[in-house]
Amino acid sequence: MQFEITPEQRFIEAGNENIAWCGRIDDSVPGARRLIFPYSSATLRFTSPYVQVIVRNHVLPEDGRETSLGVVLDGKEDRQTKVILEHRDGEQVLTLAEGLDGSEHTVFLFKRSDDFYEVEILGFVLAESGKILPPPKQPRKCIEFYGDSVTAGEVSEAVKFARKPDPENHGEYNNSYYSYAAITARLLNARVHLSAQGGIALLPHTGYFRQPNTVGMTEVFDRVRFNPEMGELAPWDFARFAPSVVVVAIGQNDHFPENYMRDDPRGEKAKAWMDAYRNFILSLRSRYPKAYIILTTTILNHAPQWDRAIGRVCAGLQENDDKIYHFLYCNNGRGTPGHVRVPEAEVMALELRAFINGLGTEVWR
Repeated sequence: MQFEITPEQRFIEAGNENIAWCGRIDDSVPGARRLIFPYSSATLRFTSPYVQVIVRNHVLPEDGRETSLGVVLDGKEDRQTKVILEHRDGEQVLTLAEGLDGSEHTVFLFKRSDDFYEVEILGFVLAESGKILPPPKQPRKCIEFYGDSVTAGEVSEAVKFARKPDPENHGEYNNSYYSYAAITARLLNARVHLSAQGGIALLPHTGYFRQPNTVGMTEVFDRVRFNPEMGELAPWDFARFAPSVVVVAIGQNDHFPENYMRDDPRGEKAKAWMDAYRNFILSLRSRYPKAYIILTTTILNHAPQWDRAIGRVCAGLQENDDKIYHFLYCNNGRGTPGHVRVPEAEVMALELRAFINGLGTEVWR
């Protein structure tokens, strides 16, 4: 680390056992932790009049989108702040909170967007008189989402454009904290992993992620990162997180470049997609033998034939598996032509929470 700690400061290495991490965190570099997936987070309980974080921002040189972290202090989400990262090599020291009274505080630091940048956290800086405390008790419940930009909370803060196409933006409206997935997890008091990437579809050569060399969810769902341009697609160890509920929200980017499910839902291409989707769910089942698996899409506008195809796959799987369900939101596929904004995500989260709660308390056993 290049940053010099002064005698008036105390450095807390990212590998400290009192920091609570959540998400598919890359810990391959000793002492550091890399945030890759949206809503990946660190929770730090401390005493100090201020807290800073030392990071390295890894971003593709040609990408001009805003890269940022979100900060929630003492659980006050209505006072959530954003720290913007510079697009440059080397260490950056970011102030997360200052002017505190020196008593006990908790900071929740999270990645606001998906895998077009990665934030390597080297550690936190407190005043020399400060100290790190054991983390807050973490929720026992665990839930995981597989999805695309809606699940990642892309353009969620453009609330003036609710039920409208997206405004021109460069990532400044992205906030995974306000995705329906993260809101659902908080409503359920559950730890959550968002395995989500904007533009991704089920299969390679479809969808919008990394055009023209698109990558599909089937290729990367078991990896530590989705974007091969950012580094090695190292395997993810599924033993590190055991969700009781897995929500699969894939199937609304799959219409590009050819909307064959809408145009020929009984054709060979549609059947091939359904076979691949079925095999994907079976792959998840092999990793999570006891989890409840919920198949869905979102309220982002798309042809209903995709949801019907998912329903047919679900019906077939249910013949041998009574923990797989198909769920549709009230406005599924017809709620908005643009990304889901905060108020719409909140409604989705309430509907999804009600559905999960309706499965009974045994879900979380």
